Amino acid sequence: MIPNPSNFSKKTTALEVFQYLLIGLVILYFGRSLFIPLSFALLISFILYPVCRWMEKKGVHRNIAIGLSLISVVLVFAVILYLLFAQIVEFSNEWENLEIKLEETLNQWSSFLTNQFGINEEKQLSYIKNALNNSSSQFFLLLKNTLYSFSESLFNLLIIPVFSALILFYRQLLVQSLYHIFPKDKKEMIHEIIVETINEYYKFIKGMLLVYLIVGLLNSIGLAVIGIPYPFLFGFTASILTFIPYVGIMVSSLLPITVAWITFNSIWYPIGVITVFSLVQVLEAYIIFPYAVGSRLKINALAILVMVLAGGILWGASGMILFIPFISILKLLADRTESLKSLSLLLSDGKSKK
Repeated sequence: MIPNPSNFSKKTTALEVFQYLLIGLVILYFGRSLFIPLSFALLISFILYPVCRWMEKKGVHRNIAIGLSLISVVLVFAVILYLLFAQIVEFSNEWENLEIKLEETLNQWSSFLTNQFGINEEKQLSYIKNALNNSSSQFFLLLKNTLYSFSESLFNLLIIPVFSALILFYRQLLVQSLYHIFPKDKKEMIHEIIVETINEYYKFIKGMLLVYLIVGLLNSIGLAVIGIPYPFLFGFTASILTFIPYVGIMVSSLLPITVAWITFNSIWYPIGVITVFSLVQVLEAYIIFPYAVGSRLKINALAILVMVLAGGILWGASGMILFIPFISILKLLADRTESLKSLSLLLSDGKSKK
């Protein structure tokens, strides 16, 4: 039976598309150390461009306008870092009381095991020693990963403003290079995409602010329900510090857990705090974030959720944030390309007019 040439060409095209997609994913994964801070810098530069442009129209020199814009962003991050270290200081001040409470709890558990199960203190110490020996490697692995995440976040905080300043300074050169990459008849389309991309990033930031507001309220309500003191302080602090991957939520939860343990003299209240934060984190990742951000970008929640998961697999927590603007840019391209109309329809929220 003679194969159909048209089918062969379709298979070849599909194979090429799959190969390009695979190569792109490999490049994104192994180049994440460069692409993550560069993507955040691009995000920040798109947000600050209208501010810089406004100041330049008022007669402010470009370098000064870029510097003032970046200083405002740095101040915001400085406030976040201040909250982070304030939590650490407050936790260290409660350490003596926590140590006493921990010793009392261990003694209570020891007496409970002895009275209920007949396990004497020597057997308990033996079990604890074996458990520590078995979990020591896992603990050091967790500590290593935490320190690596913290150092990576610190490096990004230092390099991102540099990238942002350079992107804003060389923005005309970058735009002209884009014009030369594509055909001349596509220049107007590229200009529209750039303008709308800036608008989409602005909508994205508004969506993120809404996410942090909702998460802060849910954290506060959950802590208030279980009776934790200062629920709104702890709830919104945890919401703001979740911007820092892994480390932020861990540090922000330490103080309410400590306060709950010392105040109520029960292990169930700290477990309640952990449960509240865990449930809110799950809701934020899979419901709040896709809905709040996706509705503003006019992208359906399914596509948002898929991109969040894909970003988490490739770039971790940073990818879960950055891949949403990526898909919005992809949709802008698909909306203006006849061959990508099916992709545009797949990503749309179904509310656009026919």
